Amino acid sequence: MLYYSIVFFLVALCAAVFGFGGIAGAASGIAQILFILFLIAFVVSLIMGRRKA
Repeated sequence: MLYYSIVFFLVALCAAVFGFGGIAGAASGIAQILFILFLIAFVVSLIMGRRKA
């Protein structure tokens, strides 16, 4: 998931450089959502990994 977040971020940067504002904004939004989902999954996996049965 982090990989896709980085890919969308790079797409947003390239689109912004070439002047495609709408595409850059959309890719940036998708990258932010994916990064937040990655952080949530990471924290949940840390918490679940520390629990002892």
